Amino acid sequence: MPEFDTSHVKNIVLLGHSGSGKTTLTEAMLYEAGLINRRGSIDEKNTTSDYNELEQERGNTIFSKLLHTKWRGYKINIIDTPGYNDFVGEVISALRVADTGVMLLNAVMGVEVGTDIIWDYTEKFKTPMIFAVNKLDDDDADFDKTVQEARNHFGGNVTIIQYPRQQGSGFHEIIDVLRMIMYKFKDSGGKPEKLPIPDDEKEKAENLHKELIEAVASNDEALMEKYFDKGELEEDEIKDGLKKAMINHDLFPVFCLSGARNMGSGRLMGFIDNICPSANEMAPQTTMNGQKLPCDENGPACLFIYKTTSEPHVGELSFFKVFSGTIKSGMELVNETTGSAEKINQLFLVEGNKRVNTNELVAGDIGATLKLKNTHVNNTLHVKGKNIELQPIEFPSPNMTVAIENVNKGEEEKLSEALHALREEDPTMIVEFSPELKQTLIHCQGDMHLAVAKWKIEHHHKLDVKFSKPKIPYRETIRKMAESSYRHKKQSGGAGQFGEVYMRIEPWYEGMPDPKGLNVRGRDEYPLDWGGKLVYFNCIVGGAIDTRFLPSILKGVMEKMQEGPLTGSYVRDVRVCVYDGKMHPVDSNDISFKIAGLQAFRQAFKEADPQILEPVYQVEVLCPEDLTGPVMGDLQSRRALVEGISTENNFQKITAKVPLAEMHDYASSIRSITQGRAKFNMKFHEYVPVPYDLQKKLSEDYHSNLKEEVA
Repeated sequence: MPEFDTSHVKNIVLLGHSGSGKTTLTEAMLYEAGLINRRGSIDEKNTTSDYNELEQERGNTIFSKLLHTKWRGYKINIIDTPGYNDFVGEVISALRVADTGVMLLNAVMGVEVGTDIIWDYTEKFKTPMIFAVNKLDDDDADFDKTVQEARNHFGGNVTIIQYPRQQGSGFHEIIDVLRMIMYKFKDSGGKPEKLPIPDDEKEKAENLHKELIEAVASNDEALMEKYFDKGELEEDEIKDGLKKAMINHDLFPVFCLSGARNMGSGRLMGFIDNICPSANEMAPQTTMNGQKLPCDENGPACLFIYKTTSEPHVGELSFFKVFSGTIKSGMELVNETTGSAEKINQLFLVEGNKRVNTNELVAGDIGATLKLKNTHVNNTLHVKGKNIELQPIEFPSPNMTVAIENVNKGEEEKLSEALHALREEDPTMIVEFSPELKQTLIHCQGDMHLAVAKWKIEHHHKLDVKFSKPKIPYRETIRKMAESSYRHKKQSGGAGQFGEVYMRIEPWYEGMPDPKGLNVRGRDEYPLDWGGKLVYFNCIVGGAIDTRFLPSILKGVMEKMQEGPLTGSYVRDVRVCVYDGKMHPVDSNDISFKIAGLQAFRQAFKEADPQILEPVYQVEVLCPEDLTGPVMGDLQSRRALVEGISTENNFQKITAKVPLAEMHDYASSIRSITQGRAKFNMKFHEYVPVPYDLQKKLSEDYHSNLKEEVA
C-alpha cells in the first residue's frame, strides 16, 4: 500500500522572477518538515535544489527540480523552477503537472516582468495560485506597494491572508486575518509563537478579515446567503470557499515570508495541505479525443512524461505525473504515441539529486523512472487495452538562432549525438541542419539558454564547439520582363545533344493576366518549398519543341531557381513562358533541354532587374514604461519599422517589423538595456526588398567568396 492516497498528495510549483527567493524558500520548507537538518544557501552552494555544478557556478536556478516533503499527514511535491525567461520551458512543464502555484514576489522589487511572463502561463493552465511576498526583512521592503502592484497586474482577486506588522530588519511578526492571530518569530525564525492581535492592529485586521470573507462569499451563492444571514462565516466555511475559489481561479491569497530567515514557511505549508486542492479535486484531464480522465487511483493506469534529464553514469531519467490508476514497479505500459511497450523497472521519489526507491505511486503523485527506451517528453503511457493520450505541453517558439560547428574536424557524429541529447532534455531547443544555408542551427530562447547548451556539450560530451552568426535565408526575384534563348549543342562522337529554348520570364503576382502576345497552350502553378511560386506556361506553337521535353525544361528552371545569381539564394515569384525553340530528330533528349532551359533562365534572370529579398519578422517587446525610449531607440538602429505602442498589464508593448539580419544579438541587447526587465517574441512576417546599398554589398560579398573558393 502507498503511504499516501490521492487526496493526501499536494503538488505545488514555486514560481517567480529570478532573485525572488524560490530556492531559499524550498530549503526553509524542507527544514521545517525535518527532511534536512541544516538549511543550505545559494552563496554557500549547498542547497538541495540547486545541486547542478553549473547552477552553483552561476548562482541561480537553471533546471526545474522535483522535491517532496511530508507535513501533517500530507505529502507535498515541490517543483522549484528557474526565474529567467530563457528557461521558460522548465516552468511550463512544471505547471503542466502542478495543482497549485506559489508565485513569489520580491517585496523590494514588486511585480517584475518575469512574474508577468509566468502569469500568462498560469492563466492558460488555470492553475490555482498563491502569492507569497518574500524578503520582507529587507530594509527596502514595501508590502503594501507590492500587493497593490499585484492587484494592478493580476486583478482585484488578489486577497490578503497575511500582512507584516513591521518590515525591514525588524520583521518578525505576521498578522493572519484568516485565523485572526499574530505569529511572532524569534530572530532565527522557525516555529512562531501564536499571540492575540495587538490592539493597535485590530481595526486593520478586522477590516481585512471582512474583505477576505466577502471575497470568498462572492464566489459562492450559498456562502453569500450565510454571510448575509449571520454577518460572519465559520473557519471551515471560509476554508471550503477558499478552496473552491482557488480551483475556479477566482481568488489568489497573499502570504508573508522571509525565506532567508525561515519566517512564514510553516504557515504556508499548513495552508497548502489544509486548503490547496489535490489532483482529484481539480477538473479531470481531457484526452486528445475529447474524453475525460478523472484522477482516480482505482482508474486505468496512466502517466504523463513532463521532463527528461540525462545523468552521467545513470542514463536518462524520466519525470512523470500519474494522472490515473496506480503505477507499480515492474508494470508494463504502452506508449500511446509510438505504440511500443515500456517496462517500469524502477520507481523513484525524488529529493533534488537524490532518488528514493518506491514500489508504487498513486494517481496525483509525481515521480521518476529510469531508462525508458522509446519515450519522450509529452508522451502518455497507459495500461494495455486502453487508448489514452493526454494533451501535450505547448512550448514557446525560439527567439534566437546561432550556427554551431566543431572546433576539431572529424567529430561531427559526436556533435550530432550531443545535440540530439540536448533536444531530448529540452523541447524549447530546436536543432536542424539547413541544406539551404549549409549550417547546423540551434534555435533557442536566448543567450543564457545558449550558454547552458554550450556548457553541457563541453562538460558532458567533451567536445569543443564554436557558435557563429547564422547566414540569412535571402530570396531572389525579378522586377521586370526579360527574354532569352539558349542553344545547347554537343557533338563528340556517337549520339549528340541538341536543344534550343526561347523563354520569357516576368515577375509573378497573384491575379496577373495571361502573357501578352503569346499563344497559351498550358499553364501550371508550382508552390515552392521555400515560399512563393513558379508559374510555368507552355506557349509552343507548330511543334517547335515536342511536349515531352517541356518537363525537362521545367526541371532545368527549377534547378537554377535553387541558386540565384546574386547571392546563391532561392528564387521565388517568377512566371516562365517557353514560347519557341528547336529540336533535332536524333540528338534531342531530356538532358539537352534541361541544360537549355537552365541556361535560358539564367540569362533572362540577369536581364530582368534581379532583386534580393530579406525575411522580416514581426517583433513584440514588453517592457516597463520608463524603458520604452531606450528599447525604441535600439529597435530603430536595427532598421525596424515601429508600428505602434500599447499598454498591456501595466507594461508597454512595442510592435515593430524588423529584418532578421538585424536580430542576431537582440536577446543579449534587450537584456542589457532593460536589466532583464523586458521580454520579446518574434515570428516570420514576410519577405521584402533589401535597400539598394545592401543589395550591392551582399552580391559583392557572395561573388568574392565564390572566387576565394575557386582559388
